[in-house]
Amino acid sequence: MAPNPSRLAWLDALRGPAALAVALHHSAWTFIPGVWAEVDRRVDVGTWGVFVFFLVSGYIIPASLERRGDLRAFWIGRAFRLLPLLLTALGLALLLAYGGAFVLHPDLGARPLPLVVLGNVTMLQELLGVPAVINVMWTLSYEMAFYLLAVGLFAMRQAHRSATTAIVLALLAVLLGLLLPGAVVNGRAGLLAALLGGAVVAVIAVSAWARGGTRAAAAVTGGLLGLALVILGSRIGAWQGLTILAMMFAGTAVYRAEQGAIRWRTAITAVLTVLACGVFAKDDPGWAPALLLAAGFFAAAFALRHRSFPRWLAHLGVISFSLYLLHPLLLRVSPNLPLFFLFLVLLGYLTHRLIEAPAQRLGRRLTRPPAGGRPAAGGPPDETPSLLGCAPGADHER
Repeated sequence: MAPNPSRLAWLDALRGPAALAVALHHSAWTFIPGVWAEVDRRVDVGTWGVFVFFLVSGYIIPASLERRGDLRAFWIGRAFRLLPLLLTALGLALLLAYGGAFVLHPDLGARPLPLVVLGNVTMLQELLGVPAVINVMWTLSYEMAFYLLAVGLFAMRQAHRSATTAIVLALLAVLLGLLLPGAVVNGRAGLLAALLGGAVVAVIAVSAWARGGTRAAAAVTGGLLGLALVILGSRIGAWQGLTILAMMFAGTAVYRAEQGAIRWRTAITAVLTVLACGVFAKDDPGWAPALLLAAGFFAAAFALRHRSFPRWLAHLGVISFSLYLLHPLLLRVSPNLPLFFLFLVLLGYLTHRLIEAPAQRLGRRLTRPPAGGRPAAGGPPDETPSLLGCAPGADHER
């Protein structure tokens, strides 16, 4: 049974600080580089923020998928959650770049335009060797790979094996990190990148709209593609890429233990295995502390999940995707660090109110089951309230 949305405010209390931590990481290098260099060599605050996000996604995304019990509803929900703001941000970035207020990746012009569009719109650019229009989009590629894997496991009726999946991915990360010298899918493999990106779009479409065995086969194929893309295409290397996936499934294992589907010692073993394998994935003194602190922050919030959190903290969590995606665009036009954060929060509030929230409401209407209707096709009955909720602040998926 999925958790009660009223008891998920702690997730917003995590997402807001995580988004601001990433924004602080980038803005501090711009405004106070000397001070931030001393901080960064002790703990990578940006890495801390994104791993908090990864744990939150791991905790809630499979729960959302299983509540819906319908792959089409899941993918439509994800599209309306992410694409409206993403497309807006991409258009704004190109407009600012045209006016000279934003600098695009120098390799963007060297790649075929259809491939650049395919990579950035599907959010798979990081795994296809395509430069991102907005640098922070790299995390969305791993989110997409996680969605594909979660959907594949759901279709195989193996979704409950989250802890095992986390442990296997963590161990595989170490092995392949030592064996693979670099990405196979890179800037010199444009045709391969286009084929893989097109294949992902195709399997998502088939898994969403086909029926029966065809739907399941497409979902499983998508999961295998997602895993292959992380192994072969991760710009940061297979060790770090698989560690990210393992961390997300560790978050899922915590959810399973909370729901009584697995024992707590199994979930804890999964989390500790992922951390033990992941802390050595990057030769950077700030990397390991960031991973450990992200897990500790998540654990502390989880332990306090039944308590109330300040409303302003929850509101920051609600607009966290806007804060995360738009802060690189604001950096070039903000005069100093305090005003940067003030403008960022105001911008995040406006874009959430005008773009994200209406799109999410439309997505919910499109995926709402008929009145008195039957359970969604392809899964168990929807016995619990929506994780997305009806209030603007109830969407606990990043």
